[in-house]
Amino acid sequence: MYAIVDIAGKQIKIEKNENIHVPLIDMEVGSTVTCDNVLFYSDDKGVRIGRPHLDDVKVTAEILEHGRDKKIVVFKMKRRKKYRRKRGHRQKYTLLKIKEISA
Repeated sequence: MYAIVDIAGKQIKIEKNENIHVPLIDMEVGSTVTCDNVLFYSDDKGVRIGRPHLDDVKVTAEILEHGRDKKIVVFKMKRRKKYRRKRGHRQKYTLLKIKEISA
């Protein structure tokens, strides 16, 4: 059983008891998050596709931690112009543990 949900502007495939990284959600660690934006749901009975969302499927998750991903390097250069810019960026994330997918 799995589902595809829209969390913080990202479409993510999830399964029960899975840990996922999503963009930062401004809630406390240990709190419960309910996602209603389920786009696709599949189980042993078949698949259901939302147009655009499924109304009767909900996903419950628990926030485990907040953190920052690895640094990525953003390098811009224009050849023969002596233009070079090097910047780093670390995206903030929230680690979620999927508790249940209720249909």
